[in-house]
Amino acid sequence: MKISVALLARFNDQITLEFTSSMAYRQLAIEMNAQDLPGMAQWLRRQADEEVVHANKFIDHVLDRGSHPVIGTVPAPDVPVGSSAGQVFAAALHHEEVVSESIRNLVRAADAEGDIDSRPLLNWFVEEQIEEEATVKEILARIKLVGDDGPGLLRLDSELASRPGGTTENTDR
Repeated sequence: MKISVALLARFNDQITLEFTSSMAYRQLAIEMNAQDLPGMAQWLRRQADEEVVHANKFIDHVLDRGSHPVIGTVPAPDVPVGSSAGQVFAAALHHEEVVSESIRNLVRAADAEGDIDSRPLLNWFVEEQIEEEATVKEILARIKLVGDDGPGLLRLDSELASRPGGTTENTDR
């Protein structure tokens, strides 16, 4: 079943938001690198790569349904220079919350159109966003817990460096 014009516009908006997320995470990673927190920077870069995977999942779904995805304008990230680790991860959490709401709205739009073919993909994203928010909340809570304790922040930085890398391709196909 081909995606309706209205729903295609929503999918295209989500694709653009996923690429926007990737750029935001890249900029957040730059901030952590600039503050000599390479583990946090690495974690954020891997998150940026994951957002590209998410965009690719949506692109593949739209193509598989016989429609033509279009990436919209991706704005420059708004990340203040010199942001602390706490500010960086608070920004990441806020961004994940925006993405979560966008996906919920996409689910509502698909449901309103009776587009059950989108359901498996959208259900995966709903679960993924629950995990994404929980992970960033945990990191942010730990940053708040260590506060200005340099050794504590460096331990967390080292721990976040252990996040495995991957590919930006959709390997679920």
